[in-house]
Amino acid sequence: MNNEGQADKPGVRVLGITGGIASGKSSVAQAFAQLGAAVLSADELARAVVQPGSAVLLRLRERFGVRILDADGCLDRAALATVVFNDPQSRQALNALIHPAIAELAQERLENLRRSEAPLVVYEAPLLFEAGAEQRVDAVLVIKVAPRVQLQRLMARDGLDEAAARLRVDAQMPQEEKVGRADYVIDNSGSFAETLEQVQALFKKLARGGGGAQRRESSPSG
Repeated sequence: MNNEGQADKPGVRVLGITGGIASGKSSVAQAFAQLGAAVLSADELARAVVQPGSAVLLRLRERFGVRILDADGCLDRAALATVVFNDPQSRQALNALIHPAIAELAQERLENLRRSEAPLVVYEAPLLFEAGAEQRVDAVLVIKVAPRVQLQRLMARDGLDEAAARLRVDAQMPQEEKVGRADYVIDNSGSFAETLEQVQALFKKLARGGGGAQRRESSPSG
């Protein structure tokens, strides 16, 4: 990773990881975990707050109907996504229902992890900026990827044609905006071996005992 001349970001205890769809956020978070970081996933929290019998699931059913539930009464995430994907008002209603519950649980879990012996805490959150969750972390790492690579990976992962993949990418906050708000950037456009080198270098800088941290890190291709 190249230093872009930004000021140091000392005292990073919790690193937020975000990025666009199919950028490789989860793979990068897992790489940090293998190096010894404690990892908390916003997606896991989102599943936890909609368990059967939860107040959040009840409110979701009241708002969107039983069509978002499977035969066992659990949330059918694919059905819910279909309902809200092309409807901004429904997406806004969904976020208003679920984000406060995730925020409360995330705050509790992160405070516990801050007191742990882990050398670094990683919070993986696809909607970190959109949910205002950057306030919960000490620094933000954005995983960037070349647009063509992103489309190819999304098409292969989800079985989409190019038009459908573009719709999903375009529905998100632009990657350039996320990069502009980041403290650190890792380019995941190449091989994962190249990405792993970047992860290892950043972990060494940020982990307790690993030395000073420098902001806006990126690969030579970034």
